[in-house]
Amino acid sequence: MKKKLLATILAVLSATALVGCGANSAEPAAVPAGVAVQVKTVERRDVATENRVSGAVTSDNETSIFVSSTAKCTAVYFEAGDVVEEGDIICTLDLGSTLASYNAAKISYDSAVTGYRQQKAYFDKQVELLQKQIENTRALFEIGAASQLEIDNLEVQLLQLEATRDSTLSQLRAGMESYRSNLEQLNLVMDDVDAEGNVIAPASGTLASLNAAEGSFVSASYPVAVISDAEQMKVTVYVSEALVPKLTIGDAAHVSVTSAGAEFTAVVRSVEQTANLQTKLYAVVLSVPSDVTGLISGMFADVTFFTETAAGAVAIPSEAILTANGEQYVYLVENDTAKRTAVQTGLTGDGVTEVLSGIKAGEKLVVVGQQYLSDGDAVRVVSGG
Repeated sequence: MKKKLLATILAVLSATALVGCGANSAEPAAVPAGVAVQVKTVERRDVATENRVSGAVTSDNETSIFVSSTAKCTAVYFEAGDVVEEGDIICTLDLGSTLASYNAAKISYDSAVTGYRQQKAYFDKQVELLQKQIENTRALFEIGAASQLEIDNLEVQLLQLEATRDSTLSQLRAGMESYRSNLEQLNLVMDDVDAEGNVIAPASGTLASLNAAEGSFVSASYPVAVISDAEQMKVTVYVSEALVPKLTIGDAAHVSVTSAGAEFTAVVRSVEQTANLQTKLYAVVLSVPSDVTGLISGMFADVTFFTETAAGAVAIPSEAILTANGEQYVYLVENDTAKRTAVQTGLTGDGVTEVLSGIKAGEKLVVVGQQYLSDGDAVRVVSGG
Protein backbone atom coordinates (compact mmCIF):
# COMPACT_ATOMS: atom_id res chain seq x y z
CA MET A 1 0.00 0.00 0.00
CA LYS A 2 2.85 2.33 0.92
CA LYS A 3 4.66 1.56 -2.37
CA LYS A 4 1.54 2.38 -4.34
CA LEU A 5 1.13 5.73 -2.52
CA LEU A 6 4.78 6.65 -3.13
CA ALA A 7 4.46 5.84 -6.85
CA THR A 8 1.39 8.00 -7.07
CA ILE A 9 3.24 10.97 -5.47
CA LEU A 10 6.21 10.53 -7.81
CA ALA A 11 3.90 10.43 -10.79
CA VAL A 12 2.26 13.66 -9.71
CA LEU A 13 5.63 15.34 -9.20
CA SER A 14 6.84 14.15 -12.61
CA ALA A 15 3.75 15.47 -14.28
CA THR A 16 4.17 18.83 -12.56
CA ALA A 17 7.81 19.03 -13.65
CA LEU A 18 6.88 18.22 -17.21
CA VAL A 19 4.23 20.95 -17.20
CA GLY A 20 6.81 23.46 -15.84
CA CYS A 21 9.35 22.51 -18.48
CA GLY A 22 6.76 22.93 -21.14
CA ALA A 23 5.97 26.44 -19.91
CA ASN A 24 9.64 27.44 -19.85
CA SER A 25 10.24 26.21 -23.36
CA ALA A 26 7.56 28.54 -24.89
CA GLU A 27 8.83 30.91 -27.66
CA PRO A 28 9.52 34.55 -26.41
CA ALA A 29 7.49 37.45 -27.90
CA ALA A 30 9.09 38.84 -31.07
CA VAL A 31 10.85 42.25 -30.66
CA PRO A 32 10.64 44.60 -33.69
CA ALA A 33 14.00 45.08 -35.37
CA GLY A 34 15.88 48.39 -35.42
CA VAL A 35 16.65 51.23 -32.99
CA ALA A 36 13.55 53.16 -32.01
CA VAL A 37 13.81 56.82 -33.13
CA GLN A 38 11.67 59.90 -33.73
CA VAL A 39 12.11 61.80 -36.95
CA LYS A 40 11.15 65.19 -38.34
CA THR A 41 10.90 66.37 -41.91
CA VAL A 42 13.52 69.00 -42.69
CA GLU A 43 11.94 72.36 -43.54
CA ARG A 44 12.90 75.83 -44.60
CA ARG A 45 12.23 78.78 -42.29
CA ASP A 46 13.67 82.10 -41.16
CA VAL A 47 16.46 81.87 -38.57
CA ALA A 48 17.62 84.80 -36.46
CA THR A 49 20.51 85.04 -34.00
CA GLU A 50 19.17 85.85 -30.54
CA ASN A 51 20.92 88.02 -27.98
CA ARG A 52 19.19 88.12 -24.58
CA VAL A 53 19.85 90.85 -22.01
CA SER A 54 18.06 92.13 -18.92
CA GLY A 55 16.99 95.69 -18.29
CA ALA A 56 14.38 97.79 -16.53
CA VAL A 57 11.15 99.57 -17.34
CA THR A 58 11.26 103.30 -16.71
CA SER A 59 9.09 106.25 -17.53
CA ASP A 60 9.87 108.65 -20.33
CA ASN A 61 8.71 111.41 -18.03
CA GLU A 62 9.65 110.96 -14.37
CA THR A 63 9.45 113.57 -11.64
CA SER A 64 11.43 113.09 -8.42
CA ILE A 65 10.55 114.98 -5.25
CA PHE A 66 13.44 115.63 -2.85
CA VAL A 67 13.82 117.33 0.50
CA SER A 68 17.04 119.11 1.44
CA SER A 69 17.55 117.48 4.83
CA THR A 70 16.24 114.71 7.03
CA ALA A 71 12.60 115.26 7.93
CA LYS A 72 10.03 113.26 9.87
CA CYS A 73 6.96 112.06 8.00
CA THR A 74 3.77 112.70 9.97
CA ALA A 75 1.18 111.38 7.48
CA VAL A 76 1.00 109.42 4.19
CA TYR A 77 -2.00 109.54 1.86
CA PHE A 78 -0.98 107.29 -1.04
CA GLU A 79 0.91 104.05 -1.71
CA ALA A 80 3.42 103.10 -4.40
CA GLY A 81 1.53 102.16 -7.54
CA ASP A 82 -1.33 104.58 -6.91
CA VAL A 83 -2.29 107.14 -9.52
CA VAL A 84 -2.02 110.76 -8.38
CA GLU A 85 -3.19 113.99 -9.94
CA GLU A 86 -1.19 117.18 -10.08
CA GLY A 87 -1.80 119.09 -6.82
CA ASP A 88 -2.59 116.00 -4.70
CA ILE A 89 -1.03 115.88 -1.22
CA ILE A 90 1.18 112.80 -1.16
CA CYS A 91 2.39 113.02 2.43
CA THR A 92 3.10 115.53 5.19
CA LEU A 93 6.53 116.28 6.68
CA ASP A 94 7.72 118.05 9.80
CA LEU A 95 9.65 120.86 8.12
CA GLY A 96 11.08 122.55 11.21
CA SER A 97 14.67 121.63 10.34
CA THR A 98 14.14 122.25 6.63
CA LEU A 99 12.82 125.73 7.19
CA ALA A 100 15.70 126.39 9.56
CA SER A 101 18.12 125.23 6.86
CA TYR A 102 16.40 127.44 4.32
CA ASN A 103 16.57 130.50 6.58
CA ALA A 104 20.21 129.80 7.43
CA ALA A 105 21.07 129.40 3.74
CA LYS A 106 19.32 132.65 2.85
CA ILE A 107 21.13 134.53 5.62
CA SER A 108 24.47 133.07 4.52
CA TYR A 109 23.83 133.96 0.90
CA ASP A 110 22.70 137.50 1.68
CA SER A 111 25.73 137.98 3.93
CA ALA A 112 28.07 136.65 1.24
CA VAL A 113 26.56 139.00 -1.36
CA THR A 114 26.92 141.97 0.99
CA GLY A 115 30.51 141.04 1.86
CA TYR A 116 31.44 140.66 -1.79
CA ARG A 117 29.96 143.99 -2.74
CA GLN A 118 31.67 145.80 0.14
CA GLN A 119 35.06 144.26 -0.61
CA LYS A 120 34.72 145.03 -4.31
CA ALA A 121 33.82 148.66 -3.59
CA TYR A 122 36.75 148.95 -1.17
CA PHE A 123 39.30 147.54 -3.65
CA ASP A 124 37.89 149.55 -6.55
CA LYS A 125 38.30 152.71 -4.48
CA GLN A 126 41.88 151.82 -3.45
CA VAL A 127 42.85 151.04 -7.05
CA GLU A 128 41.31 154.30 -8.21
CA LEU A 129 43.24 156.31 -5.58
CA LEU A 130 46.54 154.60 -6.40
CA GLN A 131 46.07 155.11 -10.15
CA LYS A 132 45.41 158.81 -9.50
CA GLN A 133 48.50 159.02 -7.31
CA ILE A 134 50.61 157.50 -10.09
CA GLU A 135 49.26 160.04 -12.56
CA ASN A 136 50.11 162.92 -10.19
CA THR A 137 53.61 161.54 -9.57
CA ARG A 138 54.22 161.29 -13.31
CA ALA A 139 53.19 164.94 -13.66
CA LEU A 140 55.65 165.90 -10.93
CA PHE A 141 58.33 163.82 -12.67
CA GLU A 142 57.80 165.86 -15.82
CA ILE A 143 58.74 169.05 -13.95
CA GLY A 144 61.56 167.40 -11.98
CA ALA A 145 59.68 167.28 -8.66
CA ALA A 146 59.59 163.43 -8.46
CA SER A 147 61.86 160.57 -9.44
CA GLN A 148 61.30 157.55 -11.69
CA LEU A 149 61.87 155.33 -8.66
CA GLU A 150 58.82 156.81 -6.95
CA ILE A 151 56.74 156.06 -10.04
CA ASP A 152 58.06 152.49 -10.22
CA ASN A 153 57.29 151.88 -6.55
CA LEU A 154 53.72 153.11 -6.98
CA GLU A 155 53.19 150.92 -10.05
CA VAL A 156 54.46 147.87 -8.12
CA GLN A 157 52.00 148.72 -5.33
CA LEU A 158 49.20 148.94 -7.92
CA LEU A 159 50.04 145.48 -9.33
CA GLN A 160 50.09 143.98 -5.84
CA LEU A 161 46.79 145.65 -4.94
CA GLU A 162 45.11 144.38 -8.13
CA ALA A 163 46.40 140.85 -7.48
CA THR A 164 45.12 140.96 -3.90
CA ARG A 165 41.79 142.32 -5.11
CA ASP A 166 41.36 139.59 -7.74
CA SER A 167 42.29 136.80 -5.31
CA THR A 168 40.06 138.07 -2.52
CA LEU A 169 37.06 138.70 -4.76
CA SER A 170 37.49 135.27 -6.40
CA GLN A 171 37.30 133.56 -3.01
CA LEU A 172 34.28 135.65 -1.99
CA ARG A 173 32.60 134.91 -5.32
CA ALA A 174 33.13 131.15 -4.88
CA GLY A 175 31.62 131.27 -1.40
CA MET A 176 28.69 133.33 -2.66
CA GLU A 177 28.05 130.85 -5.51
CA SER A 178 28.10 127.97 -3.05
CA TYR A 179 25.52 129.65 -0.83
CA ARG A 180 23.44 130.53 -3.88
CA SER A 181 23.49 126.90 -5.04
CA ASN A 182 22.31 125.70 -1.63
CA LEU A 183 19.56 128.28 -1.62
CA GLU A 184 18.42 127.30 -5.11
CA GLN A 185 18.23 123.65 -4.09
CA LEU A 186 16.14 124.59 -1.08
CA ASN A 187 13.93 126.80 -3.24
CA LEU A 188 13.44 123.83 -5.58
CA VAL A 189 12.38 121.67 -2.64
CA MET A 190 9.97 124.29 -1.42
CA ASP A 191 8.32 124.31 -4.86
CA ASP A 192 6.87 120.87 -4.06
CA VAL A 193 6.21 121.44 -0.34
CA ASP A 194 3.83 124.02 1.07
CA ALA A 195 4.17 126.02 4.28
CA GLU A 196 2.39 123.26 6.27
CA GLY A 197 4.89 120.63 5.12
CA ASN A 198 2.52 118.96 2.65
CA VAL A 199 4.35 117.30 -0.25
CA ILE A 200 2.40 118.28 -3.37
CA ALA A 201 2.40 116.21 -6.57
CA PRO A 202 3.93 118.48 -9.24
CA ALA A 203 2.55 116.29 -12.04
CA SER A 204 -0.04 113.60 -12.68
CA GLY A 205 1.01 109.98 -13.02
CA THR A 206 1.76 106.78 -11.15
CA LEU A 207 3.73 106.72 -7.92
CA ALA A 208 6.66 104.60 -9.11
CA SER A 209 8.16 104.76 -5.62
CA LEU A 210 7.30 106.29 -2.26
CA ASN A 211 10.04 106.45 0.35
CA ALA A 212 7.87 107.86 3.12
CA ALA A 213 6.10 106.10 5.97
CA GLU A 214 4.21 107.64 8.85
CA GLY A 215 6.49 108.10 11.85
CA SER A 216 9.69 107.47 9.87
CA PHE A 217 12.24 109.90 8.46
CA VAL A 218 12.91 110.78 4.85
CA SER A 219 16.44 111.54 3.70
CA ALA A 220 17.94 114.04 1.32
CA SER A 221 19.80 111.15 -0.35
CA TYR A 222 16.65 109.58 -1.80
CA PRO A 223 13.54 111.09 -3.35
CA VAL A 224 10.45 111.22 -1.16
CA ALA A 225 8.47 110.10 -4.19
CA VAL A 226 8.92 109.44 -7.90
CA ILE A 227 6.00 110.06 -10.22
CA SER A 228 6.07 108.46 -13.65
CA ASP A 229 3.86 108.98 -16.67
CA ALA A 230 2.47 105.50 -17.31
CA GLU A 231 1.46 106.46 -20.84
CA GLN A 232 5.08 107.05 -21.86
CA MET A 233 7.19 104.07 -20.84
CA LYS A 234 10.54 102.84 -22.11
CA VAL A 235 12.91 99.94 -21.50
CA THR A 236 16.60 100.56 -20.86
CA VAL A 237 19.22 97.81 -21.16
CA TYR A 238 23.01 97.76 -21.10
CA VAL A 239 24.87 95.71 -23.70
CA SER A 240 28.46 94.71 -24.39
CA GLU A 241 30.78 96.22 -26.99
CA ALA A 242 30.31 93.08 -29.12
CA LEU A 243 26.57 93.68 -29.48
CA VAL A 244 26.54 97.48 -29.91
CA PRO A 245 27.70 97.53 -33.58
CA LYS A 246 24.87 95.14 -34.49
CA LEU A 247 22.09 97.37 -33.16
CA THR A 248 20.47 100.15 -35.15
CA ILE A 249 17.79 102.70 -34.32
CA GLY A 250 14.47 101.29 -35.49
CA ASP A 251 15.38 97.63 -34.90
CA ALA A 252 12.62 95.50 -33.35
CA ALA A 253 13.21 93.46 -30.19
CA HIS A 254 11.07 91.10 -28.14
CA VAL A 255 10.42 92.23 -24.56
CA SER A 256 9.03 90.18 -21.70
CA VAL A 257 8.03 91.75 -18.37
CA THR A 258 7.13 88.77 -16.20
CA SER A 259 5.87 90.75 -13.19
CA ALA A 260 3.27 92.47 -15.39
CA GLY A 261 2.53 89.40 -17.51
CA ALA A 262 3.38 91.41 -20.60
CA GLU A 263 5.14 90.42 -23.82
CA PHE A 264 5.48 92.83 -26.71
CA THR A 265 7.67 94.08 -29.53
CA ALA A 266 9.66 97.23 -28.76
CA VAL A 267 11.69 99.42 -31.10
CA VAL A 268 15.24 100.61 -30.48
CA ARG A 269 15.13 104.37 -29.93
CA SER A 270 18.74 105.15 -29.09
CA VAL A 271 22.11 103.40 -28.79
CA GLU A 272 24.80 105.08 -26.70
CA GLN A 273 28.16 105.27 -28.43
CA THR A 274 30.10 105.83 -25.20
CA ALA A 275 30.45 103.09 -22.58
CA ASN A 276 29.78 103.58 -18.89
CA LEU A 277 33.12 104.21 -17.17
CA GLN A 278 32.42 101.68 -14.41
CA THR A 279 30.58 98.86 -16.19
CA LYS A 280 32.04 99.30 -19.70
CA LEU A 281 28.54 98.65 -21.06
CA TYR A 282 26.47 100.71 -23.51
CA ALA A 283 22.94 101.95 -22.81
CA VAL A 284 20.22 101.03 -25.30
CA VAL A 285 16.72 102.54 -24.97
CA LEU A 286 13.62 100.93 -26.50
CA SER A 287 10.20 102.54 -26.92
CA VAL A 288 7.21 100.69 -25.45
CA PRO A 289 4.06 100.61 -27.64
CA SER A 290 1.29 102.84 -26.32
CA ASP A 291 -1.18 99.95 -26.11
CA VAL A 292 0.93 98.05 -23.56
CA THR A 293 -0.55 98.52 -20.08
CA GLY A 294 0.25 97.43 -16.54
CA LEU A 295 3.92 98.46 -16.58
CA ILE A 296 5.37 100.27 -13.59
CA SER A 297 8.69 102.06 -13.53
CA GLY A 298 11.35 99.82 -12.00
CA MET A 299 10.02 96.48 -13.27
CA PHE A 300 12.59 94.05 -14.68
CA ALA A 301 12.45 93.31 -18.41
CA ASP A 302 14.01 90.54 -20.51
CA VAL A 303 14.92 91.80 -23.98
CA THR A 304 15.82 89.65 -26.99
CA PHE A 305 17.59 91.29 -29.93
CA PHE A 306 17.55 89.56 -33.34
CA THR A 307 20.80 90.77 -34.84
CA GLU A 308 21.31 88.50 -37.89
CA THR A 309 18.65 86.85 -40.03
CA ALA A 310 18.70 84.12 -42.67
CA ALA A 311 15.44 84.02 -44.64
CA GLY A 312 14.12 80.71 -45.96
CA ALA A 313 17.07 78.74 -44.59
CA VAL A 314 17.25 74.98 -44.13
CA ALA A 315 16.70 74.84 -40.37
CA ILE A 316 16.70 71.92 -37.96
CA PRO A 317 16.31 71.55 -34.17
CA SER A 318 19.65 72.36 -32.58
CA GLU A 319 19.54 69.27 -30.35
CA ALA A 320 19.55 67.03 -33.43
CA ILE A 321 23.14 68.01 -34.18
CA LEU A 322 25.93 65.84 -32.75
CA THR A 323 29.65 66.65 -32.59
CA ALA A 324 32.65 64.34 -32.66
CA ASN A 325 36.30 65.17 -33.33
CA GLY A 326 35.39 68.69 -34.33
CA GLU A 327 32.84 67.49 -36.92
CA GLN A 328 29.14 68.27 -36.75
CA TYR A 329 26.78 65.61 -38.06
CA VAL A 330 23.20 64.39 -37.98
CA TYR A 331 21.38 61.14 -38.78
CA LEU A 332 18.94 60.88 -41.64
CA VAL A 333 16.60 57.95 -42.21
CA GLU A 334 16.59 56.29 -45.62
CA ASN A 335 14.82 52.94 -46.20
CA ASP A 336 14.64 52.30 -42.42
CA THR A 337 18.41 52.78 -42.17
CA ALA A 338 20.35 55.44 -40.27
CA LYS A 339 22.64 57.52 -42.45
CA ARG A 340 25.30 59.61 -40.71
CA THR A 341 25.62 62.94 -42.56
CA ALA A 342 28.16 65.73 -41.93
CA VAL A 343 26.67 69.24 -41.86
CA GLN A 344 27.95 72.79 -41.93
CA THR A 345 25.94 75.14 -39.71
CA GLY A 346 25.23 78.87 -39.68
CA LEU A 347 23.00 81.00 -37.47
CA THR A 348 21.37 79.67 -34.31
CA GLY A 349 18.26 81.05 -32.64
CA ASP A 350 14.91 80.09 -31.13
CA GLY A 351 16.05 76.48 -30.67
CA VAL A 352 16.91 75.90 -34.32
CA THR A 353 20.13 76.03 -36.34
CA GLU A 354 20.66 77.01 -39.95
CA VAL A 355 22.28 74.25 -42.05
CA LEU A 356 24.44 75.57 -44.88
CA SER A 357 25.30 72.21 -46.42
CA GLY A 358 24.83 68.46 -45.90
CA ILE A 359 21.05 68.09 -45.92
CA LYS A 360 18.10 69.55 -47.78
CA ALA A 361 14.44 70.23 -47.16
CA GLY A 362 12.16 67.19 -47.26
CA GLU A 363 14.63 64.68 -45.82
CA LYS A 364 13.81 62.68 -42.68
CA LEU A 365 15.94 63.82 -39.73
CA VAL A 366 16.37 61.86 -36.49
CA VAL A 367 15.52 64.22 -33.61
CA VAL A 368 15.23 61.69 -30.75
CA GLY A 369 17.47 58.65 -30.32
CA GLN A 370 20.35 59.84 -32.49
CA GLN A 371 22.83 59.37 -29.62
CA TYR A 372 22.35 55.60 -29.86
CA LEU A 373 22.90 55.27 -33.60
CA SER A 374 25.81 54.31 -35.82
CA ASP A 375 25.98 54.72 -39.57
CA GLY A 376 24.01 51.92 -41.27
CA ASP A 377 21.98 50.86 -38.23
CA ALA A 378 18.48 49.62 -38.81
CA VAL A 379 15.93 52.01 -37.32
CA ARG A 380 12.31 51.81 -36.31
CA VAL A 381 10.47 55.11 -36.59
CA VAL A 382 8.06 55.44 -33.66
CA SER A 383 7.01 59.04 -34.22
CA GLY A 384 7.11 61.62 -37.00
CA GLY A 385 7.56 59.09 -39.78
